[in-house]
Amino acid sequence: MSASGGQGRSSEPARTEGTVLVVGTGLLGASAGLALRACGVDVALDDPSPTARALARDVGAGRLAGPDEEPSLVLVAAPPDVTAQVVADRLRAHPGAVVTDVASVKGAVLEDVAAALSREGAEAAAARYVGGHPMAGRERSGATSARADLFTDRPWVLVPPPVVGERVPGERTRGEESLQRVLGLVADCRGVPVLMGAAEHDEAVALVSHVPQVAASLVAARLLDAREEAVALAGQGLRDVTRIAASDPGLWVQILGANAAPVARALHALRTDLDGVLAALDALATDGAAVGARARVARAIDEGGAGVARVPGKHGTAPVPFEVVSVLVPDEPGSLAHLFADVGDIGVNVEDFLLEHAPGRLVGLAELSVLPAGRPRLEAELPRRGWRVAG
Repeated sequence: MSASGGQGRSSEPARTEGTVLVVGTGLLGASAGLALRACGVDVALDDPSPTARALARDVGAGRLAGPDEEPSLVLVAAPPDVTAQVVADRLRAHPGAVVTDVASVKGAVLEDVAAALSREGAEAAAARYVGGHPMAGRERSGATSARADLFTDRPWVLVPPPVVGERVPGERTRGEESLQRVLGLVADCRGVPVLMGAAEHDEAVALVSHVPQVAASLVAARLLDAREEAVALAGQGLRDVTRIAASDPGLWVQILGANAAPVARALHALRTDLDGVLAALDALATDGAAVGARARVARAIDEGGAGVARVPGKHGTAPVPFEVVSVLVPDEPGSLAHLFADVGDIGVNVEDFLLEHAPGRLVGLAELSVLPAGRPRLEAELPRRGWRVAG
């Protein structure tokens, strides 16, 4: 699969008509601009920061917006704490445009937008707002990290707008028309649309995104007081658990604050489970033969494994069990390229990949996840090509 973030032109006609105004030119806004430009869509860029605007233009995400821009669609990619205000402002400024956003919390934004429109007596404008949240991102931020393929095959949640006014039989409502326009944008960005209510979305992302961030941060914070000798023993397990801990605190304060109730509910449930494991461990620490304690710990680990089995597989398909082939790789330029070339020549597809470095040795352990039928082929063929397969 190509990992290019370039702007190769799509062979399919764009579903988005007219100009898309991207407000906020960080990672998500610039990536959307790159994807839309690849389809031939006219993209205008706006951002409070002149430097951010110019940088997004320079990476190819679009042109700078003019003072009298009249877009057909506005994509708000502003920080979460100002998203609602920006959405309301753009609904007011562009009465012919549909407005959507990419904020990771939907309930609070919808409530604030509705309140702003109500104060202005512009409730009908709510039919032109479609809340959105692409489930995509990177550990790096800003337009320089933007990719045209960032949203490819990723879920993109859309919250259908309310029905405003009377429905005419055989005709779409204004809200349905708005949703269709945003569905076209999602298609042009190669995302996978998922229609959800705002409350349902916020409960879901609390569990699959926000709680993992809190858990990773709390585990990583335990390292602050650890001795150097202990940290030096860290392996891939710790790296896996803490990978997302190095995130922007300011951004996450906004996200968690806006979704406080669903996140708190999920964390309370997690604390209940943790309290059960703690009680079992305390019992074992006091009495190594404590009846039932080991079963409680085993059940927690087993339930975790069952939960992992529910995580979607590649491209959002049903999870498929992979076999892991571990190969020792010299820590030298070109070694990984050589390994992947040999695996390709053998005719096996790598479904996932992990590289762990051996402490104190100039060698890495490459873990190749492959379909079960590929494992015996690799274990037989790679040693013939000079590779040492660990197992």
